[in-house]
Amino acid sequence: MNQPSPSQQHAPQSDSHIQQSALAQAQAPSSTSEGNASLSSVIFAITTAISPSQLNHQLKNFAPKDVREVILASLLPDGQDPLAVLDIQANTLGILYIISARMHTTGAPNLPPQYVEEFCRKFMPEQARFAPDRVTLLAKGIPLLAEAAGNLKLAIQPLFDLLSRYSPSLSHLTTIHPIFLKTCMSTRHFNAALPVLEHPIITIDTSVSDLHYNDNLVYHYAGGMVYTALKRWSEAQEFFEICTCSPGPAAAGIQLEALKKLVLVQLIHEGKVAIILSHICAPTNVNTRRHLPRKYVHPALPRLLKGSPYSLFVNAYPQQRAQLRAIIEGEQHLFANEKTLGLITQALDHAPRWSIRKLTATYLTLHLSDIGQAVGIESEDEVRALILSMIESSEISAQLSADGTVSFFDPPAKFEKADVDRVLAHAQEQGTLLAKLEKELARSKEYLTKAVKGKEETSWGGPVDEDIADRMVPTFSWAEEAGFA
Repeated sequence: MNQPSPSQQHAPQSDSHIQQSALAQAQAPSSTSEGNASLSSVIFAITTAISPSQLNHQLKNFAPKDVREVILASLLPDGQDPLAVLDIQANTLGILYIISARMHTTGAPNLPPQYVEEFCRKFMPEQARFAPDRVTLLAKGIPLLAEAAGNLKLAIQPLFDLLSRYSPSLSHLTTIHPIFLKTCMSTRHFNAALPVLEHPIITIDTSVSDLHYNDNLVYHYAGGMVYTALKRWSEAQEFFEICTCSPGPAAAGIQLEALKKLVLVQLIHEGKVAIILSHICAPTNVNTRRHLPRKYVHPALPRLLKGSPYSLFVNAYPQQRAQLRAIIEGEQHLFANEKTLGLITQALDHAPRWSIRKLTATYLTLHLSDIGQAVGIESEDEVRALILSMIESSEISAQLSADGTVSFFDPPAKFEKADVDRVLAHAQEQGTLLAKLEKELARSKEYLTKAVKGKEETSWGGPVDEDIADRMVPTFSWAEEAGFA
């Protein structure tokens, strides 16, 4: 297959003595031991390798790291670009080493973006998975290459192609995931991220990708930001919650940022904080908190948020609009610096709507003036416009009479066939997914060992009385409450 010939134009050379000597060695033909660490010998190894595993070992160890990277990033002794003599599909692993080195080596020959785009479309993932660290380098280098070309959005498509081909499925978390989402965020191409975000992460395999703890946090935080920008509050809440609630040895800074945005998204979407954070909610909200679902949050995170303007805002929401405005005015500089002013403003705009929805649970009829007094709006015309808007958007079921009386009533049940079909399809999809996860879990050596051990312990202790079993359940509550102490 004929590949496009990359440009042979050189970037300015590095001042590093190591890189200069390595370039000279790589480009000089030699039959001595030094010649074994030349680019010519590397290309020979790539084109004659028996297996990708053997080739990966050779490419990783043929020279010290600094020297190796410069050799891989250089040209052949006759000035020819090695990429012009290699085939993308037949030599995926070797090309991966070369282009990832060229992206990150000072003074390396220019790498045409068109070649990288073609590689991401055509490479063989089975070969690339032998070198997950080089795939990470490639993913990090693609935005750098696009920025050098003056247009970061050029990185979106090759990153998506790389992610789609390299991952066994889009539900396998890789180091490419957070890089792709951050690029979509930086370029404000939010919709471009949706084909990836629509696949929930269910598999983390460090043999496929050299993942670190922060990769999971960054991916879900960035996903939450994408959904927030698109005003898809439910999905944004889910992604921020995964980031916030991911357990780890210590609380990460990005988790605190996710927590701030999580509580604001929840106020906009649900009118209250729907995650148990006892250090955030005021003591007067104990009865409300008792009915909310428990979620693990690192104990340091609620402590850091307690007493902050965010917790003050949560506790005043939604009825105390004057106090909410005072908090925003007093802390506007902080919210602007932390990039939460937009969410704070949207939460304030939604506050009257949530106050009115609470009124519908208590009253059958109210006059516009009474509603305005309850929600902190002086103008009856403004209240009328708000009520009509909420009726039109089906937020409330009500009727506004000519004398300004609003009658509330329960919404009629509506079940569209398309909605039922969608719910059923989603349930079937989740059922299939759970069955797959159960099968994978059943093959887990660690799980089977624990299961057998647990069964032996139960057998030794004899049958467990149902009444005793019921009394044992609360003893596990410490595990749930520990995160909120």
